[in-house]
Amino acid sequence: MTHYPEYLRTYPNMHAPFPFHIGLHRLTAGYPAHRHDFLEFSFVVEGSGSETIDGVRHPMVPGTFTFILPYQVHELFTDPGSTLVLYNCNFGMELLVETGMSGAFGELFAGLDALPAHAQFGERAMEEMKRLVEDMHREYRADDRWRDTLLKAKLMETLVRFDRLRQREPIPPSAPPPIATSRRSTVWAVIRYIHSNYQEELTLTELARKFSLSVSRMSEVIKEATGQTFVRFLHELRLRQASSLLASTDMSVTDIAHEVGFGSYKTFSRMFKESRGVAPTDYRKQKKRGVTAPV
Repeated sequence: MTHYPEYLRTYPNMHAPFPFHIGLHRLTAGYPAHRHDFLEFSFVVEGSGSETIDGVRHPMVPGTFTFILPYQVHELFTDPGSTLVLYNCNFGMELLVETGMSGAFGELFAGLDALPAHAQFGERAMEEMKRLVEDMHREYRADDRWRDTLLKAKLMETLVRFDRLRQREPIPPSAPPPIATSRRSTVWAVIRYIHSNYQEELTLTELARKFSLSVSRMSEVIKEATGQTFVRFLHELRLRQASSLLASTDMSVTDIAHEVGFGSYKTFSRMFKESRGVAPTDYRKQKKRGVTAPV
């Protein structure tokens, strides 16, 4: 039986109109293997350790920047006697796939998932990145006017700086050869496509046709990447978006059901209650009262 590591389903501020969170963490004993369907970057400022991403290990020292794509399994290790201090940022896929921003943010990493997931900044570049990430952290905590606009700009700059560096860095002779690069690219393309089109009437057959795969192979690709069947994955994605809309808007529940891709309110309400343990209307009331509800 295939074992799937812990699946993290939430992070602070996830259901806000701007799904973004950044914090500073101190790890004395690493962090166990896990995966999630949101994006994440980390930047080390003190200490030493290592990290594995989909089975490939790399060192974690001051200046190490790591960018985690959805569903990648990763685990952090702290060296004996050290404390690994790093900024960790979580944000929603929609911040990458939206096209309204200058520079086509949604296309920034299209086709680049075969590149290294980490980069090591040199001393001068490390200080520049550190100031940028520290500014992002302060801006996030301050909650001032135009905060989200500035955070988007800083997030864009952070990822661009990382991507430029990893494009330039030579691959060490000792590095393992790329494994099924075209396959990984296909997996990431499929996941991006579903995230961008979850509101439509997606079917496994249509996806298979679009990506020139058999239906059975498409089913395997999605299960291997997410640990879920296509139907479960699509429903969970829709329910996640519905949870966000319930918590952050005054849209009617019926409108939300149709907005996220459910054909009927009855089906949406039943599935939401089965997944979240409460009806959509009760979930909204809990969020407005500040009660922590299942996600």
